[in-house]
Amino acid sequence: MTRMKKYALAVSVTAALVAVPAALPTAAFATASPEPVPAPGATVAAAPAQPATVKAPATAGKTTAKTHASPVRVVAPGERVKAAPGVELWLTPEGKHWSTGDGGENFRSVVDGNLDMSAPGVSHQTEGTAKRLFHSGVWYGTKAAARVVLTDAAGGTTTAKLVELPGKPGWGAWYATTPAAAGDGHGVTLYDRHGRVLAELPGFDR
Repeated sequence: MTRMKKYALAVSVTAALVAVPAALPTAAFATASPEPVPAPGATVAAAPAQPATVKAPATAGKTTAKTHASPVRVVAPGERVKAAPGVELWLTPEGKHWSTGDGGENFRSVVDGNLDMSAPGVSHQTEGTAKRLFHSGVWYGTKAAARVVLTDAAGGTTTAKLVELPGKPGWGAWYATTPAAAGDGHGVTLYDRHGRVLAELPGFDR
């Protein structure tokens, strides 16, 4: 009988010890909220990804090489170009033609042997009135011509317009108008599209 009482007492003590944690305040165990566990089969939406920051290249907006777009106009053989008031200019395989204000015509040959077509060069003809001068010429010996600039005695410059026949024959014509007060002693410089000098024709004092 004594043995049965000891066993019952031990069981009662054990039950009392197990029941102690349940009597403690609930707040003692609420130090952190656990992440909710999704139900089986549920779809969990991922947080949207933040877009990456893209930096523009350090060279954006900078020009590394200075070039001039070619202003050479391609014209058909015999096509008339209004070069100045009362003046027309046109090209044929034989050379440059231009009209004068009085109805006359002039011609500069590129096939008569007077131009050395094996090297870059430029020619210059001038005519005009008391108010203005019409300048024109032939550039030749190169397919890289892109710009012709006239320079007067005072250092003023005028950029000419260029024309050539289809197929880049290696020559073409240029023309420009300047005030007569500037004189007719303009120098002429032929450039390529990168600004390099291809040929020069010095000016002279009037």
